[in-house]
Amino acid sequence: MKSSEDEAPVLIVSADDFGLTARVSEGILEAHARGVVTSTSVIAVAPAFRSSARQLRDVSSLGVGAHFTAVGEDPPLLSAREVPSLVDKRGNFWPTWKAFLPRAAARRIDPDDLRREFAAQLEAITAEGLVVDHFDTHQHIHLWPSVSRVLLDLGDANGVHAMRVTRSNARGPVGVVVRRLARQLEAELRERHWAWTGAATGLDEAGSLGTAEMVQAIELLASSGAASAEIGSHPGLPDDPDRDRYRWNYNWDLEFTALCSSTVRSSIEDSGFRLGTFADLPRRGV
Repeated sequence: MKSSEDEAPVLIVSADDFGLTARVSEGILEAHARGVVTSTSVIAVAPAFRSSARQLRDVSSLGVGAHFTAVGEDPPLLSAREVPSLVDKRGNFWPTWKAFLPRAAARRIDPDDLRREFAAQLEAITAEGLVVDHFDTHQHIHLWPSVSRVLLDLGDANGVHAMRVTRSNARGPVGVVVRRLARQLEAELRERHWAWTGAATGLDEAGSLGTAEMVQAIELLASSGAASAEIGSHPGLPDDPDRDRYRWNYNWDLEFTALCSSTVRSSIEDSGFRLGTFADLPRRGV
Protein backbone atom coordinates (compact mmCIF):
# COMPACT_ATOMS: atom_id res chain seq x y z
CA MET A 1 0.00 0.00 0.00
CA LYS A 2 1.28 3.46 -0.86
CA SER A 3 1.96 5.89 1.96
CA SER A 4 0.29 9.29 2.04
CA GLU A 5 3.67 10.80 1.16
CA ASP A 6 3.90 8.66 -1.98
CA GLU A 7 0.44 9.81 -3.01
CA ALA A 8 1.36 13.48 -2.72
CA PRO A 9 1.89 15.29 -6.04
CA VAL A 10 5.50 15.50 -7.22
CA LEU A 11 7.13 18.89 -7.69
CA ILE A 12 10.29 19.03 -9.78
CA VAL A 13 12.28 22.20 -9.13
CA SER A 14 14.50 22.50 -12.20
CA ALA A 15 17.57 24.66 -12.61
CA ASP A 16 18.48 25.14 -16.25
CA ASP A 17 21.78 25.90 -17.96
CA PHE A 18 24.27 23.82 -15.97
CA GLY A 19 27.65 24.43 -17.59
CA LEU A 20 26.81 27.92 -18.84
CA THR A 21 29.49 29.40 -16.56
CA ALA A 22 31.37 28.06 -13.53
CA ARG A 23 29.38 30.32 -11.20
CA VAL A 24 26.06 29.24 -12.69
CA SER A 25 27.02 25.59 -12.20
CA GLU A 26 28.17 26.26 -8.64
CA GLY A 27 24.96 28.14 -7.92
CA ILE A 28 22.84 25.23 -9.14
CA LEU A 29 24.74 22.75 -6.99
CA GLU A 30 24.46 25.01 -3.95
CA ALA A 31 20.73 25.61 -4.59
CA HIS A 32 20.37 21.82 -4.46
CA ALA A 33 22.48 21.38 -1.33
CA ARG A 34 20.98 24.33 0.56
CA GLY A 35 17.67 24.82 -1.17
CA VAL A 36 14.92 23.10 -3.11
CA VAL A 37 16.44 22.41 -6.54
CA THR A 38 15.93 18.76 -7.43
CA SER A 39 16.91 18.64 -11.12
CA THR A 40 19.23 20.41 -13.51
CA SER A 41 19.54 20.56 -17.30
CA VAL A 42 23.02 20.38 -18.82
CA ILE A 43 24.19 22.40 -21.82
CA ALA A 44 26.86 20.32 -23.54
CA VAL A 45 27.93 23.18 -25.84
CA ALA A 46 28.45 25.67 -22.98
CA PRO A 47 31.98 26.80 -22.04
CA ALA A 48 31.97 25.52 -18.44
CA PHE A 49 30.28 22.19 -19.09
CA ARG A 50 33.35 19.94 -19.00
CA SER A 51 34.99 21.73 -16.08
CA SER A 52 31.75 21.48 -14.05
CA ALA A 53 30.63 17.98 -15.03
CA ARG A 54 32.67 16.13 -12.40
CA GLN A 55 31.04 18.13 -9.61
CA LEU A 56 27.62 17.20 -10.94
CA ARG A 57 28.54 13.55 -11.35
CA ASP A 58 29.35 13.39 -7.64
CA VAL A 59 25.84 14.56 -6.61
CA SER A 60 23.67 11.48 -7.10
CA SER A 61 20.58 13.08 -5.53
CA LEU A 62 20.25 15.72 -8.27
CA GLY A 63 18.33 14.72 -11.39
CA VAL A 64 20.06 15.43 -14.71
CA GLY A 65 18.49 16.41 -17.99
CA ALA A 66 19.96 17.12 -21.41
CA HIS A 67 19.32 20.76 -22.32
CA PHE A 68 19.69 20.34 -26.08
CA THR A 69 20.84 23.46 -27.84
CA ALA A 70 20.37 24.58 -31.43
CA VAL A 71 20.14 28.33 -30.82
CA GLY A 72 22.11 30.85 -28.80
CA GLU A 73 25.53 32.30 -28.21
CA ASP A 74 27.57 29.08 -28.08
CA PRO A 75 28.58 27.17 -31.24
CA PRO A 76 27.52 23.58 -32.04
CA LEU A 77 29.67 20.62 -31.12
CA LEU A 78 29.79 19.53 -34.75
CA SER A 79 31.27 21.52 -37.60
CA ALA A 80 29.28 23.76 -39.91
CA ARG A 81 29.88 21.23 -42.69
CA GLU A 82 28.21 18.51 -40.61
CA VAL A 83 25.14 20.58 -39.61
CA PRO A 84 24.81 23.29 -42.29
CA SER A 85 21.14 24.09 -41.74
CA LEU A 86 21.69 24.84 -38.04
CA VAL A 87 24.28 27.57 -38.48
CA ASP A 88 24.82 30.99 -40.02
CA LYS A 89 27.68 32.01 -42.31
CA ARG A 90 30.04 32.21 -39.35
CA GLY A 91 29.27 28.66 -38.26
CA ASN A 92 27.26 29.76 -35.22
CA PHE A 93 23.79 28.70 -34.18
CA TRP A 94 20.95 31.05 -35.05
CA PRO A 95 20.80 33.47 -32.10
CA THR A 96 17.26 32.84 -30.82
CA TRP A 97 14.06 30.88 -31.38
CA LYS A 98 12.79 33.88 -33.32
CA ALA A 99 15.34 33.12 -36.03
CA PHE A 100 15.16 29.32 -35.71
CA LEU A 101 11.41 28.66 -35.80
CA PRO A 102 10.62 30.47 -39.07
CA ARG A 103 13.34 28.37 -40.70
CA ALA A 104 11.91 25.23 -39.13
CA ALA A 105 8.41 26.17 -40.31
CA ALA A 106 9.77 26.68 -43.83
CA ARG A 107 11.52 23.28 -43.61
CA ARG A 108 14.93 24.91 -43.87
CA ILE A 109 16.12 23.12 -40.72
CA ASP A 110 17.22 19.63 -41.71
CA PRO A 111 16.05 17.05 -39.12
CA ASP A 112 19.13 14.98 -39.90
CA ASP A 113 21.31 17.92 -38.84
CA LEU A 114 19.39 18.09 -35.57
CA ARG A 115 19.80 14.34 -35.08
CA ARG A 116 23.55 14.53 -35.57
CA GLU A 117 24.06 17.54 -33.31
CA PHE A 118 21.72 16.37 -30.57
CA ALA A 119 23.26 12.88 -30.60
CA ALA A 120 26.68 14.48 -30.21
CA GLN A 121 25.44 16.59 -27.30
CA LEU A 122 23.91 13.59 -25.54
CA GLU A 123 27.08 11.58 -26.08
CA ALA A 124 29.15 14.42 -24.59
CA ILE A 125 26.96 14.43 -21.49
CA THR A 126 26.95 10.68 -20.94
CA ALA A 127 30.69 10.47 -21.64
CA GLU A 128 31.17 12.50 -18.45
CA GLY A 129 29.44 9.74 -16.48
CA LEU A 130 26.14 11.60 -16.12
CA VAL A 131 22.88 9.64 -16.19
CA VAL A 132 20.20 11.56 -18.08
CA ASP A 133 16.59 11.20 -16.90
CA HIS A 134 14.84 13.65 -19.23
CA PHE A 135 15.16 15.89 -22.26
CA ASP A 136 14.42 19.59 -22.75
CA THR A 137 15.86 22.36 -24.93
CA HIS A 138 17.38 25.80 -24.79
CA GLN A 139 14.66 28.37 -25.51
CA HIS A 140 12.08 25.55 -25.54
CA ILE A 141 12.44 24.82 -29.26
CA HIS A 142 11.40 21.19 -28.65
CA LEU A 143 7.82 22.43 -28.61
CA TRP A 144 8.14 22.55 -32.40
CA PRO A 145 7.06 19.15 -33.82
CA SER A 146 10.05 18.57 -36.11
CA VAL A 147 12.37 19.09 -33.13
CA SER A 148 10.36 17.00 -30.66
CA ARG A 149 10.25 14.06 -33.09
CA VAL A 150 14.04 14.06 -33.28
CA LEU A 151 14.23 13.99 -29.48
CA LEU A 152 11.63 11.27 -29.19
CA ASP A 153 13.62 9.05 -31.55
CA LEU A 154 16.83 9.87 -29.69
CA GLY A 155 15.25 9.07 -26.34
CA ASP A 156 13.76 5.80 -27.51
CA ALA A 157 17.19 4.78 -28.82
CA ASN A 158 18.94 5.70 -25.55
CA GLY A 159 16.48 4.68 -22.87
CA VAL A 160 15.31 8.18 -21.93
CA HIS A 161 11.53 8.53 -21.81
CA ALA A 162 10.70 11.81 -20.07
CA MET A 163 10.46 15.31 -21.50
CA ARG A 164 9.60 18.77 -20.28
CA VAL A 165 6.30 20.15 -21.55
CA THR A 166 6.64 23.93 -21.45
CA ARG A 167 3.50 25.89 -20.60
CA SER A 168 2.45 29.52 -20.58
CA ASN A 169 -0.32 31.56 -18.99
CA ALA A 170 0.66 34.69 -20.89
CA ARG A 171 -1.88 36.58 -22.94
CA GLY A 172 -1.08 37.42 -26.52
CA PRO A 173 0.09 35.41 -29.52
CA VAL A 174 3.18 33.83 -27.93
CA GLY A 175 1.16 32.40 -25.05
CA VAL A 176 -1.50 31.09 -27.42
CA VAL A 177 1.08 29.37 -29.63
CA VAL A 178 2.93 27.86 -26.65
CA ARG A 179 -0.28 26.36 -25.30
CA ARG A 180 -1.22 24.92 -28.69
CA LEU A 181 2.22 23.41 -29.23
CA ALA A 182 2.24 22.04 -25.67
CA ARG A 183 -0.99 20.16 -26.36
CA GLN A 184 0.48 18.73 -29.54
CA LEU A 185 3.64 17.66 -27.68
CA GLU A 186 1.57 15.95 -24.99
CA ALA A 187 -0.20 13.94 -27.69
CA GLU A 188 3.15 12.85 -29.15
CA LEU A 189 4.46 11.87 -25.71
CA ARG A 190 1.30 9.94 -24.91
CA GLU A 191 1.57 8.01 -28.18
CA ARG A 192 5.18 7.05 -27.37
CA HIS A 193 4.36 6.25 -23.70
CA TRP A 194 6.74 8.85 -22.32
CA ALA A 195 6.52 10.73 -19.01
CA TRP A 196 5.88 14.44 -18.46
CA THR A 197 4.50 16.68 -15.73
CA GLY A 198 0.84 17.58 -15.62
CA ALA A 199 1.59 21.24 -14.94
CA ALA A 200 4.56 23.55 -15.30
CA THR A 201 5.63 27.14 -14.88
CA GLY A 202 8.78 29.20 -15.34
CA LEU A 203 8.59 30.30 -18.96
CA ASP A 204 6.61 33.49 -18.45
CA GLU A 205 8.65 34.40 -15.35
CA ALA A 206 12.06 33.27 -16.64
CA GLY A 207 14.91 35.08 -14.93
CA SER A 208 12.69 37.02 -12.55
CA LEU A 209 11.48 34.50 -9.97
CA GLY A 210 12.13 36.18 -6.64
CA THR A 211 10.85 34.68 -3.42
CA ALA A 212 7.35 36.17 -3.72
CA GLU A 213 7.06 35.21 -7.38
CA MET A 214 8.25 31.67 -6.66
CA VAL A 215 5.73 31.23 -3.86
CA GLN A 216 3.00 32.46 -6.19
CA ALA A 217 4.15 29.99 -8.87
CA ILE A 218 4.09 27.10 -6.40
CA GLU A 219 0.58 28.00 -5.25
CA LEU A 220 -0.56 28.20 -8.88
CA LEU A 221 0.85 24.76 -9.62
CA ALA A 222 -0.79 23.32 -6.50
CA SER A 223 -4.16 24.76 -7.52
CA SER A 224 -3.96 22.90 -10.86
CA GLY A 225 -4.62 19.61 -9.10
CA ALA A 226 -2.04 17.87 -11.30
CA ALA A 227 -0.30 14.77 -9.97
CA SER A 228 3.05 16.23 -10.99
CA ALA A 229 4.43 19.68 -11.75
CA GLU A 230 7.64 21.45 -12.68
CA ILE A 231 8.91 24.91 -11.85
CA GLY A 232 11.77 26.07 -14.04
CA SER A 233 14.47 28.36 -12.66
CA HIS A 234 17.84 29.87 -13.52
CA PRO A 235 20.02 30.29 -10.43
CA GLY A 236 23.61 31.46 -10.36
CA LEU A 237 26.08 32.89 -7.89
CA PRO A 238 26.92 36.62 -7.95
CA ASP A 239 30.10 38.27 -9.24
CA ASP A 240 30.17 36.30 -12.47
CA PRO A 241 31.85 38.19 -15.33
CA ASP A 242 31.42 35.17 -17.63
CA ARG A 243 27.68 35.85 -17.72
CA ASP A 244 28.26 39.11 -19.56
CA ARG A 245 28.16 37.33 -22.94
CA TYR A 246 24.59 36.17 -22.22
CA ARG A 247 22.43 39.27 -22.46
CA TRP A 248 19.17 37.68 -21.38
CA ASN A 249 18.17 40.20 -18.69
CA TYR A 250 18.00 37.34 -16.21
CA ASN A 251 18.48 37.89 -12.49
CA TRP A 252 20.35 34.71 -11.62
CA ASP A 253 21.25 35.97 -8.13
CA LEU A 254 17.61 36.73 -7.27
CA GLU A 255 16.48 33.26 -8.26
CA PHE A 256 19.33 31.63 -6.33
CA THR A 257 18.31 33.46 -3.16
CA ALA A 258 14.67 32.46 -3.61
CA LEU A 259 15.51 28.80 -4.16
CA CYS A 260 17.52 28.73 -0.94
CA SER A 261 14.92 30.56 1.15
CA SER A 262 12.97 28.91 3.97
CA THR A 263 9.88 30.74 2.70
CA VAL A 264 9.92 28.84 -0.59
CA ARG A 265 10.57 25.52 1.13
CA SER A 266 7.66 26.15 3.49
CA SER A 267 5.43 27.02 0.54
CA ILE A 268 6.23 23.70 -1.11
CA GLU A 269 5.42 21.81 2.09
CA ASP A 270 2.23 23.80 2.74
CA SER A 271 1.07 23.18 -0.83
CA GLY A 272 1.24 19.42 -0.28
CA PHE A 273 4.01 18.68 -2.76
CA ARG A 274 6.80 16.19 -2.36
CA LEU A 275 10.03 17.10 -4.11
CA GLY A 276 11.22 14.80 -6.87
CA THR A 277 12.84 14.42 -10.27
CA PHE A 278 11.75 13.29 -13.73
CA ALA A 279 12.87 9.79 -12.75
CA ASP A 280 9.94 9.74 -10.31
CA LEU A 281 7.35 10.24 -13.05
CA PRO A 282 5.53 7.17 -14.40
CA ARG A 283 5.49 6.62 -18.13
CA ARG A 284 2.00 7.05 -19.53
CA GLY A 285 0.24 3.92 -20.72
CA VAL A 286 2.98 1.50 -19.65
